[in-house]
Amino acid sequence: MKKGSKAAEPDTNGIPSDTPGPDARRSDARRKYDPEQTKRNILEVATQEFSAMGLTGARVDAIAERTNTTKRMLYYYFGSKEGLYQAVLEKVYGDIRALEQELHVSELDPVEGMRALVEFTFDYHDRQRDFVRLVTIENIHGAKYVEQVKTFKGRNVTVIHTIEDLLSRGIAAGQFRSDIDPIDLHLLISSLCFHRVGNRHTFGTAFGRDPSHPRLRARHRAMIVDAVLRFVRKDD
Repeated sequence: MKKGSKAAEPDTNGIPSDTPGPDARRSDARRKYDPEQTKRNILEVATQEFSAMGLTGARVDAIAERTNTTKRMLYYYFGSKEGLYQAVLEKVYGDIRALEQELHVSELDPVEGMRALVEFTFDYHDRQRDFVRLVTIENIHGAKYVEQVKTFKGRNVTVIHTIEDLLSRGIAAGQFRSDIDPIDLHLLISSLCFHRVGNRHTFGTAFGRDPSHPRLRARHRAMIVDAVLRFVRKDD
């Protein structure tokens, strides 16, 4: 020890006085533990597990291990494996609906707003492959689990309201046809964007061309946007 330096004085148990005691360590641990972040981490990993393995094949043990938690904690937050799966469905549908609202298409010209919505839908399906797989898996289950999610219908109606607004403003401006049902239009947009990703394997096997290949991406994006705009536009 250097001359003039002073070591921490031990307490009565021989532990240096500047060493945190058990109560302080527990307090630090509580401050570091963030239950909301833990739930977000679990949902992120569970999204990957369920999209890859399906509800039946997914393993709660694998999700717990990858999130440094326990099965007991997962069940504490989500109740059951099925409850966790439902929470994942709620999240992935909520994510796309929230991002749609961030487009603020109501502030755009109807044609440009429709273009922005279609481009976003295309890009989201192209990049978020877990979302596409989860939608496919839940359709195999006949929407058995997602229909039990209380917020599901309310969250998804937002995109219909967005399309209704675009159509209404487009009709008023003399740009759009007046005989289009907004839910039908949503079906058209979703179908075109979903099919090229969700059915890429069978389509590629049948025709020797993977529709989700990056080389085809720009062409398909432009094609789908053009198809939707031609459909909604009013004949001159």
